[in-house]
Amino acid sequence: MQEMLYPAAVVLLGYVVLGITGFGSALVIVPLLAWRWPLTEVVPLVLLLDVPASLLLGGLNLRHVNLAELRRLLPGMVAGALAGLWLSGQLPSRWPLLALGLYVAAVGARALRSAPPQPRPLAAPWGHAAGGAIGLVEMLFGTAGPLVVAWLSRRLPDVLALRANTPIVITMSACAVLLTMGAAGRLSHAELWWRWLMLIVLAALGVLLGHHWARRVSAASLRKLICGLLVISGLSLVAHAVQLR
Repeated sequence: MQEMLYPAAVVLLGYVVLGITGFGSALVIVPLLAWRWPLTEVVPLVLLLDVPASLLLGGLNLRHVNLAELRRLLPGMVAGALAGLWLSGQLPSRWPLLALGLYVAAVGARALRSAPPQPRPLAAPWGHAAGGAIGLVEMLFGTAGPLVVAWLSRRLPDVLALRANTPIVITMSACAVLLTMGAAGRLSHAELWWRWLMLIVLAALGVLLGHHWARRVSAASLRKLICGLLVISGLSLVAHAVQLR
């Protein structure tokens, strides 16, 4: 039981972040759990936690969900998940870990910029390509949240709509990836489901706490804290990957 204390704290922290921001749980959880368990075990676990947690958060903001955007992304997500499944079997373990660390650190460093430029809106047909990228990253790392936000922020001008649609898109991409993993036999391990049962209540608690605190925490302070954590966890994961043989 003691071996689950660290994963439990990580999961609670990650889903508090999700409850506050609408995304970011996997960006916190995957790098930190990858120190304890192999990435091939961490990603399916986080995806299985993300589906109910994101549905819970999305349900709290259901009236702002844009179904047209969701339908536009879905075909690309499935194709990207299939491509990611093939790639995950071709690459040595250190390279996905190294790429994940660099990706997470870059996301955090970029978000720390005090005044990022306002991106131009993207045309709807780019949704298939965006869905493919989301499915690919979700399959390999379980951390497609920044890509989801990058796409939706250029399609949905309303902040409430962005916060409502982000967890729903993450749920869709996680489901597409999980279906692909299930067909490949990667969800049949008893230990995976035992860990899920141990952590799912903490994930739901984190979402509810984050949703409650969202109105009480300074957005600027929270942003700096989260981004700093992403940079540190990403760079630590890079160091860990470099040490692997």
